[in-house]
Order: sequence, then C-alpha cells, then structure tokens
Amino acid sequence: MSKIKETYKSKDTEEFLDKIFYRPIGYVLAITAKALRITPNQVTILSIFVGVAGGHLLYYNNLSLNIYGILLLMFAQALDGADGQLARMTNSQSQLGRILDGISDNLKFISIYVHLLARLIEGGAPVWIIGVAIVAGFSHSLQSAVADYSRNLYVYFVLDKKKSEIDDSAILMKKYERLSWKKDFGNKLFQRLYLNYTLQQESIARKMKQLYLLTKDVFGENIPDWLRNKYRELHKPLIKWYNILTSNTRLIVLFFGVLIGYPCIFWIFELTALNLLLVYVIIKHNNYSDYLIKMIMKGTDKN
Repeated sequence: MSKIKETYKSKDTEEFLDKIFYRPIGYVLAITAKALRITPNQVTILSIFVGVAGGHLLYYNNLSLNIYGILLLMFAQALDGADGQLARMTNSQSQLGRILDGISDNLKFISIYVHLLARLIEGGAPVWIIGVAIVAGFSHSLQSAVADYSRNLYVYFVLDKKKSEIDDSAILMKKYERLSWKKDFGNKLFQRLYLNYTLQQESIARKMKQLYLLTKDVFGENIPDWLRNKYRELHKPLIKWYNILTSNTRLIVLFFGVLIGYPCIFWIFELTALNLLLVYVIIKHNNYSDYLIKMIMKGTDKN
C-alpha cells in the first residue's frame, strides 16, 4: 500500500473512493503500462476511447448494455488515474499530459451527455431537455474547474510546489502567442485549449489567483511556514467538499440514475446540489484568500 501512496499527487487531497478503489487498480495498470513501455499520454488516449464507448452504451434503454457502459466508465476512470500515477512513477509529468487529461475528461462526459440526451428524446422527453443538458454541462465545467484549481493551490501552498499544476494565464498567453498556426498547429491548438481552461479557473477564483500571485511576488519560491500552516488550517476542512465536485460523486449519481431508469437525476443533481456546493466553496475560498492577503500585506507594511 505504501508504494501506491507514493503515486498520489498528495495524500491530503486524495478522495476516499480513489484511495480504496481507483488508485489500487490504477497502480496495477500503471505498473503494467511501465513494463510494456506505454507512456502516460498513451494511457490517457486509451481512457478517451474507453470512456466514450462507455457513454455510448448509456444510450440504450437496456439494463445489460447500461451495466457494460458503467463498467467501461469505471475502467476509464481507473485509466484516468493510472496515467498520472505512471507519470509520477517515471517522472514524466508534462503540460501536454495535463491538457490531454482535461480533454479525456471532457470527451468522456460529452459522450455521456449526448447519449443520455438522445436516449431521453427518443423516449419522448420534451425538446427543452436539451437546454437542461446544456446548462448542466456548463455547470459541470465550472464545478470541475474550481475543484481542480482548489486542489492544486492546496498542493502548492501546503505540500510540494513541484507537484502542483497551477499555471498563470499571462505566462501561458505569451507562450501561445509565440506559436504559429501554420508551423505549430497541433501545439498551438492544445495551448489554446489549456489557456481557455486556465482563464476559466482564474475568472471564477479571482481572489485565489490574487493570493497566488501576491505570494509569488512577496516570497518568491520560499513560502514561509506561517503561511503554509495557516493555509492548511483554513483549507484542509474544505477538501472533502471540493472533492465532491469532481468526477467520482457525479458518476455514482449517474450510475444510480441509469440503473433505476431515471438518468436525468444526474443532471438534476449537478444543477442543484453541486451548484449550491460550488457557491459555498467559492465563497469560503474567497474569504480565506482575502484574509491571507491582508495578513501578507500587513507583514510587508511592517517591513
């Protein structure tokens, strides 16, 4: 078990279901991929095909096919963790890997949304269900972005900056502008997608970004212990809440809804419970960030 823990991004931010289920499976998959000389990005690409296929099987109003779809989505989720575990095993983390990981998650859920929507319309659902699906998908995007940003900031401030995947949109923009659509089409496209994702995170979590930039400006690469400890004291209790905003919880609700024959429960859950939780988490993070910003400014004023 200790070897599995070594493949965590951080112990504090790991979800309970990941610890007891997905990470052990992912570890076996990562060990196998390493032995076969399969790269983390190749594992991510495989997870895309598995996840999209799983989403497709939810289209059919057939319990057996739905169960196969659920199993494929669970396997895709394990692969989605295995790519990161393999990258940490082989010390091969990359920005491209992070971009592909985001694309993988998006394509998996797009497949789920499109096929559920087709199933419901074919079953006689009103046309306005399309609007519900679009709003739920937009909510999902915001929820996942905030959860990812929050967890990476926690890793940055409390644990290990090297394991954090926080980026600054201003730096990404300069990198994007240096690339040519003619000569670097693929790379520029990936950079644009990642830049858009980062801008989305920063627009929602402005106070968090302000704290991050101020900390880098005042302390450079050496975060003082008092700030590290205070950040952990304030934010560790929130981890359980923003972990709920990630894939595992919504997939459990999705699987439950599909198995009982009411898949739209999935969207209702995203639009109500998860959006309320999103608002709560953002308010808490902004308040804590504002508090820490004032503490840092007070310290710089004294100096």
